[in-house]
Amino acid sequence: MKSNAWTEKFMQGVFFIAACASVLAVALICVFLFANGLPALSEIGFADFLTGTMWKPKNDIYGILPMIVGSIYVTIGAIIVGVPIGILTSVFMAFYCPKQIYKPLKTATELLAGIPSVVYGFFGLVVLVPIIRDLGRSLGFGGNGSSMLTASLLLGMMILPTIIGLTESSLRAVPQQYYEGAVALGATHERSIFRVVLPAAKSGTIAAIVLGVGRAIGETMAVIMVAGNQARMPQGIFRGIRTLTANIVIEMGYATDLHREALIATGVVLFVFILIINFLVAFLNRRNSHE
Repeated sequence: MKSNAWTEKFMQGVFFIAACASVLAVALICVFLFANGLPALSEIGFADFLTGTMWKPKNDIYGILPMIVGSIYVTIGAIIVGVPIGILTSVFMAFYCPKQIYKPLKTATELLAGIPSVVYGFFGLVVLVPIIRDLGRSLGFGGNGSSMLTASLLLGMMILPTIIGLTESSLRAVPQQYYEGAVALGATHERSIFRVVLPAAKSGTIAAIVLGVGRAIGETMAVIMVAGNQARMPQGIFRGIRTLTANIVIEMGYATDLHREALIATGVVLFVFILIINFLVAFLNRRNSHE
């Protein structure tokens, strides 16, 4: 008995230390970002930094509005591509998929999550960029294929495993009585799934979408390889853009002084965006739970 009690206390201490380490890591990241980024914001000007449309480090002009808009557009495009496909795939796997192909399909979706982002980027560069270039020229929009549309399609593919895995788990966690009750009341198989089971799994589905959005906003290497990386306001889906993460990675290697601090301040803006998204989702989930 004493041995079991000692083991329980020891493991409790291990878990507590692990939790404190996680909190400490987040705190250190926050301290680093704000300590190094706020001086640049004060020197450049908060409004000029956020609303400026020109990024010219050689002239000490730092405006990240094109990167903010580019990140938002690419993320919205990834959501438009990835969320419907991911949710419908999870519904298929949970309710329609034959047993013979479920395991290969599940393995394939899990394998998508393990592919390095640089491999996705290489696929986009070799396959998607030529397709989008030919499509843009055939429609009269021009462009070289490295564009907002290409980045959105690629990010939509990259967020699929996150959305599929979490949404399928949420659907399977819904009590079977929900489906059986809907069918007993005369609802069809499809109506029972989309009107009863899927809404019941709403919190898990929203969490999956949020994690997908987080990966889309934070993705760097794949976006750098296919987005064109022009630090200008977006001029169409067939034109190149630059995201916040790409802006940091491309220039951090040679940045010094105010330029370096401005890039860290860009990281602060990105960090705040992620926090805002998480708070909004938590608020919506809390509001839905009270209704």
